[in-house]
Amino acid sequence: MKSNHLSYQIITFFPFIAWSRCPTCAVTTRVSICPGFGPFSDEIEDSNCKNSIIWICVCVLHLWATGWLANANTDTEPGLPVVKERDTGIYAHNASLLTCGKESKMAMYCSISNEVPEHACLSPVSGHVFEKRLIEKYIAENGTDPITGEALAEEQLIDIKVSPLVKPRPPSATSIPAILKTLQDEWDACMLHTFSLRQQLQTARQELSHALYQHDAACRVIARLTKEVTAAREALATLKPQAGIAVTPITPTPAASMPAEEKMEVSAAEPEGEAGMSEEVLQKLQKKATLLTAERKKRGKKMPEDLTTPDEIRSYHQVATYPGLHSASTPGILALDVQLSDTSKVLTGGLDKSAVVFHKDAEQVVATLKGHTKKVTNVIYHPTEEIGITGSADSSIRVWSISNASCAHIIKAHDQAVTGLSLHATGDFLLSCSADQHWAFSDIHTGRVLTKCLSDPSVNQGLTCAQFHPDGLIFGTGTSDSLIKIWDLKERANVAKFPGHSGPIKDISFSENGYYLATSADDSVVKLWDLRKLKNFKTITLEDRFEVKSLSFDQSGTYLAVGGTDIQIYLVKQWELLNSFNDHTGLVTGVKFGRHAGSVISSSMDRHLKFFSS
Repeated sequence: MKSNHLSYQIITFFPFIAWSRCPTCAVTTRVSICPGFGPFSDEIEDSNCKNSIIWICVCVLHLWATGWLANANTDTEPGLPVVKERDTGIYAHNASLLTCGKESKMAMYCSISNEVPEHACLSPVSGHVFEKRLIEKYIAENGTDPITGEALAEEQLIDIKVSPLVKPRPPSATSIPAILKTLQDEWDACMLHTFSLRQQLQTARQELSHALYQHDAACRVIARLTKEVTAAREALATLKPQAGIAVTPITPTPAASMPAEEKMEVSAAEPEGEAGMSEEVLQKLQKKATLLTAERKKRGKKMPEDLTTPDEIRSYHQVATYPGLHSASTPGILALDVQLSDTSKVLTGGLDKSAVVFHKDAEQVVATLKGHTKKVTNVIYHPTEEIGITGSADSSIRVWSISNASCAHIIKAHDQAVTGLSLHATGDFLLSCSADQHWAFSDIHTGRVLTKCLSDPSVNQGLTCAQFHPDGLIFGTGTSDSLIKIWDLKERANVAKFPGHSGPIKDISFSENGYYLATSADDSVVKLWDLRKLKNFKTITLEDRFEVKSLSFDQSGTYLAVGGTDIQIYLVKQWELLNSFNDHTGLVTGVKFGRHAGSVISSSMDRHLKFFSS
């Protein structure tokens, strides 16, 4: 039979495999290889011996490793190996038996390397077979046939078409340990290559990160320079030839008449302790309050003849904007005030640590007041004199002579940032508050602190804003714990408290009639308080997340301006919204009315000073 015939061939070729004895139980087993079905044992004396079966598998694995099962010739019967014709002796004999009478294949060898060529070609001169790569190189160097020495060109070579060569396994790969070692070597090489690639990737990432950082830094520098150039051009465009603006000089004091360096020394040498409120000061305050109360009663409910009507307020729109007042490197205007006697004169304080006096009619900067070491948070323009007052986050208050842009006094009333300023109706005294929880009452002409008071010793909450009542004998302060306090100046006592807000108090403003107080905080509402009944009688609810930064009544108490996310103008008593302006691109930090509400002036973090009118 066919299987027996094949079994005979293996017995002849590998007698030690065909008949094998189990080294454990000495059971003899004959191994046969059936073409198409693989190896099996057709005689096992003891079928229960598992060692015999294992031994058969080991034998079959050895046949596979030596190429008998793997390198089967597809043109012959399945499982038969290809035998080279030049094999001699027992191998040639067995090859003839394994072919079972079929024709065997002949392998060709290169006459130069004596190996089986991958790309065989024939020389028509000598008739020998060569590896094409080698014969072309030989011809390029010598131009002759390597066997006969006759002239030979590459064009004369004849390609031979043969079946793809299946190279036998090397001897080192004919055992399981050798195969495992080869696989281990391949794994090690793969891991080393992967490690190298990871190192290269990490280096590339670092280089890319550094390049991106440099690119980002360059873009920031370019953007900053572009802004500075734009700001410089805008500032240059707003400047016009000085036309000689007439200003009322500040009344000279011994300190103000000195050079700037000497004035600074005198101010620094002045004692910082409280001078006390003398009887003369108290009488002056009382006299002014009595006069203002009498004028208010005399005026009654009659409105000024030149007061702008609500219909005119509804038609207000932006008529002018000035962007180049403060530095572009630290943009933002934080405070705004106008001179009541001439509302075309504006004083602003900014993040750039300076204050700027701007004349709207002349459209030019009159003075730049520099001296603070931190941002300017509050400003006051004296209503009748050319005096400017600034408060800063550097805890100092400076009194300026605007006519010569010099500092007349430095008031050291606080230990932390100044958060609020208000000028008394006499024009001689200043109220200030700070994050250090104190409010102070000072003389602007001498730079002396007259009195200073701690807001609440039991609560560690700073003051956020302060303003005098129109009569000047009481004032209000806002705290960071959502409370508004009303104080008696002469007694230095807290006489009323208004709770109800949530978040730090942002601003407070007294109406000119002396009855209403408007307050705002971080809760997107504006509350109106009646000072006669000491209660909240109206709450204006704004849009969700509306930020309120500034509140201001006009000089007659008829209109209320709210500045923050945008600008809104309300009619007092009816509390009707007359107009709103959203021309600013940043948060509005200050809003004031012009004379008789003839205009609305605003400042913003976008560095723009804007005027609105009909």
